[in-house]
Amino acid sequence: MTEILTVLSKKKFINILPKLNRRHSTLLRVTFSSLILLCIIAASMLLSNDRIATNFDLKNLPPSMAHPFGTDWLGRDMFTRTIKGLSLSIYIGIIASLSSVIIALILGMGAATLGKAFDTFVTWLVDLFLGMPHLVALILIAFTVGGGAKGVIIGVACTHWTSLTRVIRAEVLQLRSAEFVQISRQMGKKPLWIAIHHILPHLVPQFFIGFVLLFPHAILHEASITFLGFGLSPHKPAIGVILSESMKYLSTGMWWLAFFPGLLLFVTVRAFDSIGENLRLLFDPHNAHE
Repeated sequence: MTEILTVLSKKKFINILPKLNRRHSTLLRVTFSSLILLCIIAASMLLSNDRIATNFDLKNLPPSMAHPFGTDWLGRDMFTRTIKGLSLSIYIGIIASLSSVIIALILGMGAATLGKAFDTFVTWLVDLFLGMPHLVALILIAFTVGGGAKGVIIGVACTHWTSLTRVIRAEVLQLRSAEFVQISRQMGKKPLWIAIHHILPHLVPQFFIGFVLLFPHAILHEASITFLGFGLSPHKPAIGVILSESMKYLSTGMWWLAFFPGLLLFVTVRAFDSIGENLRLLFDPHNAHE
């Protein structure tokens, strides 16, 4: 009798809990990931730079209460280095992905509204960048403009716009044939006025989703080319620099040098990649009500 009452109470408790649909789940994911970003940025500003100064008395310490991520071969606190490095990656990722989305928006709208010649040029440009190895193009661009944070931002911005450009171009071509656009054109409205007042507002979801989807890729590619030595300066506490330096010490048993920075990078990238996919499905009319 007691077991039956326990089972019934559990079922009643489960039925009381609201079932989350995709809209609620996405809102929770966005809120949680935004809190992660804010916490990382706030912690980066609050943590003192003295903890990443050289101190040979504290070198090669494993994780502890005083140093949650341990210390490296120079006695620098790995928790502070990781948080500041991740904050730097987030800063670069936001600027690079935002720049890339703006490029995609300009080229996509131009290809659909400025005539066949410009459309052909944009299509050729998209095929050219898609035909090149992604990481190679990124390294070449970053190296050409001088490397560093500026080189990484320009390299990521110039190599991540292609897929979104195709999406925006297709959306604009569909909007051009809409009835409200045809009426505005018959009333004598100029193409620029139509683009700003009728077409651009309908592209806000694609703009936002594209930014969220590109953001984790920008962070990951920044860490990748920095790890290979073509990105940020070795003097910067970047995640790519930390992972690159830790490779020389893994064989000596200092696993914490790579584990914690790599784990935080993975969690950040995976969280925002999941948000982007959920937002894409949320704005899809076939899945919006799931």
